[in-house]
Amino acid sequence: MRSFPADLARAQQEWSATYWQLAERPGRTELRRRLHRLSTQLFFHPYWQQRRPSPAAWWELRHPRHVPPSGH
Repeated sequence: MRSFPADLARAQQEWSATYWQLAERPGRTELRRRLHRLSTQLFFHPYWQQRRPSPAAWWELRHPRHVPPSGH
């Protein structure tokens, strides 16, 4: 399991919270703008500068408490 910078993990948490707020209240311009800004912040974070994130890395960032099953 990777260790992500605190600001990257926090931005992901804010992105998720904003996404669910927008799902509950569609059409909210301020939430769409915030989601767009956070998406940009996540995708272009300096952590990814050396290598673009794989789908697995995105999944780990979005599910930080996931523990892979043993024996696999």
